Amino acid sequence: MTIKIGVIGTGAIGREHINRIENILSGGEVKAVTDVNQESAYKAVEDYNLDATVYPDDISLVGDENIDAVFVTSWGPAHEQSVLIAIEAGKYVFCEKPLATNAEGCLRIVEAEQKHGKRLVQVGFMRRYDEGYVQLKDALDNNEIGNPLMIRCSHRNPAVDENYKTNMAVTETLIHEIDALHWLINDNYESVRVDFPKKTKHSHAELQDPQVFTLKTQSGVLIQAEVFVNCKYGYDIQCEVMGEEGIAKLPEVASVVVRKESKVSSNILNDWKIRFMDAYNKELQNFLDSIEKIGEPQGPTSWDGYIAAVTADACLQAQESGEEVDINLQDTPDFYKKETAVWS
Repeated sequence: MTIKIGVIGTGAIGREHINRIENILSGGEVKAVTDVNQESAYKAVEDYNLDATVYPDDISLVGDENIDAVFVTSWGPAHEQSVLIAIEAGKYVFCEKPLATNAEGCLRIVEAEQKHGKRLVQVGFMRRYDEGYVQLKDALDNNEIGNPLMIRCSHRNPAVDENYKTNMAVTETLIHEIDALHWLINDNYESVRVDFPKKTKHSHAELQDPQVFTLKTQSGVLIQAEVFVNCKYGYDIQCEVMGEEGIAKLPEVASVVVRKESKVSSNILNDWKIRFMDAYNKELQNFLDSIEKIGEPQGPTSWDGYIAAVTADACLQAQESGEEVDINLQDTPDFYKKETAVWS
């Protein structure tokens, strides 16, 4: 079975996913594309030699009866409309984050999916497919360190440009930790506080960098998450879970160790795309395989998108207020209580 895919949004991430579907993965074929910039859509068809129709908008693309699944890789504020249109048409959806720009939008998607009666949507939280995170998850699920008590994690980029503002530390950066940590310990967030350490000289006027987010979960786990987007030395993702019986830590990315001139050294990555390239491939293959094998996606759900949105909103409030902010989540619907699966 070949799943016929329509891609909504042919910018950088859309083109990367087109390349994956056409040249790296199995089981899918891009048959339709659209973008608000029609020139970009036609260019994608040309560059990847696609046998695909270029549609003027998401409505007409989703209306193509030959399309089985839709990839939503457009500008974030446009995601909700495209996902809702696809659900109404009964099409499977892979949606890059954010699922919607706020919790209310995510709930509209959740309600539409439940009304349809089966899962159609997978959200693009790729860290769940990273080999290191999978190993860490396995260690926690197997109770190797007992109950988690504390987590320390960091998300560091070598540099960002002046378009990156303080709030983007939440919406563009911490959002990945928000989902990954919730998934790792299967515990809902209760509150968040944000502290601003001494500002690095490498930041700019509209960006407070670094930032430290302190999250508490409902069971009492204390999480300290650092975001430092001008660290200069490389792209570095760290996560360490302290448990009652021991400590589990995200493994370092494999790198050759060099002994030379009285020094021991190894390389640090500078590009997030390289760091998570394999995870991106695995998440999309998982999406395609699960549709073929069981008829619905098995990755991060619309409800996971809602949890991320509510938590991110609270983090933004905490940035502004300087105070601890409660994170109020609705009860998980039975529809989403089945644990998601990740296939390697």
